[in-house]
Amino acid sequence: MIYIKPEILERVNSWLTPAFDSETQDQIKHTIASDPKGLEESFYKDLEFGTGGMRGIMGLGTNRINKYTLGKNTQGLSNYLKQSFPNEQAKVAIAYDCRHNSKTFGKVVADVFSANGIKVYLFEDLRPTPELSFALKHLNCHCGIVLTASHNPPEYNGYKVYWQDGGQLVPPQDEEIIAEINRLDYSEIKFEANSDLIEYIGKDVDDVFINASIENGSFDTSSEAKENLNVVFTSLHGTSIMSIPETLKRAGYTNVHIVEEQREPNGDFPTVVSPNPEEPEALKMAMALAEKVDGDIVIGTDPDCDRLGVVVRNLENELVILNGNQTMLLMTDFLLKQWKNSGRINGKQFVGSTIVSTPMMSVLANAYNVECKIGLTGFKWIAKMIKDFPELNFIGGGEESFGFMVGDFVRDKDAVTSTLLACEIAAQAKANGKTLYETLIELYVEHGFYKERLISLTKKGIEGAQEIKQMMIDARENPLKEVNGSKVVKIEDYQLSIVKDVNTGKESTIDIPKSNVLIYYTEDGSKIALRPSGTEPKIKFYISVNTKLDNVSAFKETEQLLENQIDAILRDMNI
Repeated sequence: MIYIKPEILERVNSWLTPAFDSETQDQIKHTIASDPKGLEESFYKDLEFGTGGMRGIMGLGTNRINKYTLGKNTQGLSNYLKQSFPNEQAKVAIAYDCRHNSKTFGKVVADVFSANGIKVYLFEDLRPTPELSFALKHLNCHCGIVLTASHNPPEYNGYKVYWQDGGQLVPPQDEEIIAEINRLDYSEIKFEANSDLIEYIGKDVDDVFINASIENGSFDTSSEAKENLNVVFTSLHGTSIMSIPETLKRAGYTNVHIVEEQREPNGDFPTVVSPNPEEPEALKMAMALAEKVDGDIVIGTDPDCDRLGVVVRNLENELVILNGNQTMLLMTDFLLKQWKNSGRINGKQFVGSTIVSTPMMSVLANAYNVECKIGLTGFKWIAKMIKDFPELNFIGGGEESFGFMVGDFVRDKDAVTSTLLACEIAAQAKANGKTLYETLIELYVEHGFYKERLISLTKKGIEGAQEIKQMMIDARENPLKEVNGSKVVKIEDYQLSIVKDVNTGKESTIDIPKSNVLIYYTEDGSKIALRPSGTEPKIKFYISVNTKLDNVSAFKETEQLLENQIDAILRDMNI
């Protein structure tokens, strides 16, 4: 006999009403009989907005991405837009990536907006996420949507919401919109499109966006240096193929080799285990091509083209993947140098980073007498800094998870402009007889050698979510007193908004929004952060250690010492 919990059955039965089409009802009836466990996973909760919008597995149910969950979000957002801009024609821009159903979902969302009297600019085909952020501002829209699950596995899709400034939703709009969505019943969704209000956009916006990327990402690199740089690029079956090759070409980079097997957009991502440039396996084919053509730099982007992985040659001329912190440091230092050399640093500039990224960002900014603002994980918080401090110029900023933003013309991480910037840095370094790797080591000699590592533990399903929750509870109730023999001197708890000086017992308030993050600092300068992912069923541990690097020749030995220190920390924490 099939047993389904009463609270789950109540949710399921609401989807067997006339508000849902007959095909949906038939599929649910079949699932009740064939997969009650799967039914519980699909209905036990509502999908929630996390650090990167709402992401989930596609399928039927309240905990899945489908026509109805997206329709409900869009209906709630439509109501909120009409309340917020009562005397204006509300306008939205919509983009989507290469994932299964993204184009269909994009049209569903456009239909609901238009049915509510809202003007819609819908991209005619897949486009990078940063182009949506740009298009929103370019077309004077009030809101923007991207249908994407970023680098999640093929069974996922998602819904990112952007506001007037081009950045993703932040407080108070996010809570107000969620409250509006939660008030709705599925029967209130208006699915009947007003086609007069839907306008398709494409090449006209592409051209303006690419030109803006070149304007923001180019820095007096000679034509000879550009032609000399041997670039290998892979789109990993994603949207970046629509923009990056053309951007590089227009910027003067003619020596670009594209991984043809990964050129075609494909939601199955057939040549990779995961389309995530943070995973070394994802860049294997590009690195193989680089060996074949003697490439100087390899760049791979995720499906919606907001993250980029960068591969360079080390001191032994071997290809190695830079982590997100290293890429961010190289880009930030380069931008700071450009601003300094052109006399534009006057105390009214800042760079941005996040609480789980390398502490070296603050050290670097301080060396240029520029403020480094630190926010929560997720680029929406860096975009919010720009909005909150209009009197300051934003130079650039990034986070450890392979994202970077150059200037403020796009208000989200932007792999199009960042790819061009990476090529600019590499081309200028090569023209000066150096590699990007050597440039990075020189930064370590100048500012201190910071080494980071991220460990992610995947915990799927209801049990996994509970396990992650319990791990964070345990960490708060039994805080570490020492790590690898070094005493914990400070604890930051972003959920409680408290910083505690362990030596004195003194507590002070953290003045940024609450988030489920716990960070330990030890006497020897190590930093250990714990954080459940907002977009995947994972708990993440971010480890940072540092020491002095006397000279370039001591790099390998010092790096091994830091790697050993991280290994020892992980052993001590039983990770």
